Amino acid sequence: MKQQILQSYKQLVQDRIDVFQDMISGLTDDAQNDAKGSAGDKHETALSMMHLEQEKLNHKLQEVLAQKAVLDKIDASVVHQKVALGSLVQTNRMCLFVSTALPKITLNDKTVFAISPQSPLGTVLMGNGIGYTAEINGKEYTIVQLY
Repeated sequence: MKQQILQSYKQLVQDRIDVFQDMISGLTDDAQNDAKGSAGDKHETALSMMHLEQEKLNHKLQEVLAQKAVLDKIDASVVHQKVALGSLVQTNRMCLFVSTALPKITLNDKTVFAISPQSPLGTVLMGNGIGYTAEINGKEYTIVQLY
């Protein structure tokens, strides 16, 4: 199950990378095409706007590449005794994949939330084993199983 979860998240991140790269490439093409046939203030403003958008997309791309780097470090075959990067943690409330903050996914009718070790919940769970209970925002989370 953990291997499937890791692969699903890797695919999700790769899809995002592809989208951002396509958008950046499209803007680059637009800027080159616009440069061939335009002149004047409108042209400069349009190029400036395209450049700003390209910078935003490059920043988002870097964030997603950082997420990919975290996922690439995870060995899904390792079963952890204590919560660590790559742990699949079943709590009394939800199933958590300790990796990087990503949207929830559903596999085999099981919803999995990807959390960062630096998140509030990740921080209190890191390094703890089965039976550990933590309280976040007035809710108790007990580690029931580790994979």
